[in-house]
Amino acid sequence: MNIPFELQIALRYLLAKRKQAFISVISLISTLGVTVGVMAVIIALAVMTGLQQELRDRILGSNAHVYVFKSGGIADYRAELPKLLAIPHVVSAAPAIQGMGLLSASGETEPIQIKGIDVGLEPKVTDIARATRSGSLAALTSGDGGPEGILLGADLAAKLGVRAGDAVSLVTTQGTVSPFGMLPRPRRLRVAGTFSLGLYEFDSTYGFVSLDAAKRLFAKSQVDFIQLRVDNIFRAADIANSIPAALGREYLTEDWAAQNKPLFSALWLEKIAISLAIGLIVMVAALNIVTSLILLVMEKQRDIAILKTMGTSARSVMAIFMMQGLIIGIVGTTAGALAGFGLSSVLDRYQLIKVPMDVYQVSHLPFTVLPLDLALVVTAALLICFVATIFPARQAAKLDPVQALRYE
Repeated sequence: MNIPFELQIALRYLLAKRKQAFISVISLISTLGVTVGVMAVIIALAVMTGLQQELRDRILGSNAHVYVFKSGGIADYRAELPKLLAIPHVVSAAPAIQGMGLLSASGETEPIQIKGIDVGLEPKVTDIARATRSGSLAALTSGDGGPEGILLGADLAAKLGVRAGDAVSLVTTQGTVSPFGMLPRPRRLRVAGTFSLGLYEFDSTYGFVSLDAAKRLFAKSQVDFIQLRVDNIFRAADIANSIPAALGREYLTEDWAAQNKPLFSALWLEKIAISLAIGLIVMVAALNIVTSLILLVMEKQRDIAILKTMGTSARSVMAIFMMQGLIIGIVGTTAGALAGFGLSSVLDRYQLIKVPMDVYQVSHLPFTVLPLDLALVVTAALLICFVATIFPARQAAKLDPVQALRYE
């Protein structure tokens, strides 16, 4: 195979020995700089992408994709469900009631958000059925005439020291009118089981009761909203906007992305900021490439002059040093990409980096390397390395052979 002589000379300079060994050491340091920079950027992007996707999946498992409200309230949700299911891309719907209260057991009292659900429809819009750890959703509607059932988050149940079958006391804003005003009236409930949706916010503050129980607890005759699940989460906003246009302006909607916009905006901003900050490592490595090529040009002035006197064009001389810089960039970028991808895979598979769940909503840092992110990092690194070769290569091409050989 015929190798261009420019590439042959570039490789020879990179692998120089004896008195040129210093240049080779600088080239090695430049390669390592590019490797470390690319690896760091890929790992940083993998952390932020993994965290975004993990939180998104857990949020979507805990919440519906679209929430539908109605001016004046939803008096008969059974009549509304067929209308909403007829909207294109809507796959399931379920009613819900929400309220606040204080839950007490074993001398402990914790605030709780109560969600009244249709036991048969709720598993079609959220992952509550799969998230149940003890007891069952069916136990919420047991008709034995005993206390109403409540399904508690695992962390909340642990704080209260209760498990399936235990009794708890709930106080809501609905009380008993007395000569002294409204007095809170405790309601006795039975723990029907526990769930773990993977979000600390839900597992430590939420409880589920049946729809009929929620109506009695909060003295409501109608549901607060209807939850929808759609076939494409990224089109949830468009689907939500189409509902008022299709069914009437009395329908109000909100999608999952709008509900969590501050969180995902902050994560996206952090991803960009971290990538730019760590990307400076690649810039430093590029400066090392500039330094090594400038030193090489100074070292090889005699060789460049001889090549020019033998008929080598300025363009070929420029190509020699640009190829040398590109070889450094290609080797460093390839090694960094492989190292970053491999390390991210190992860290994610074995969950090696643990974090406080009450702060980050996850128990460990997830790492997800997207092909697009990997391609962008590799392309950007190669482009930076290429740009770094232009100035030293042009200086070599401009070298006057007469001046270089005058004192030889």
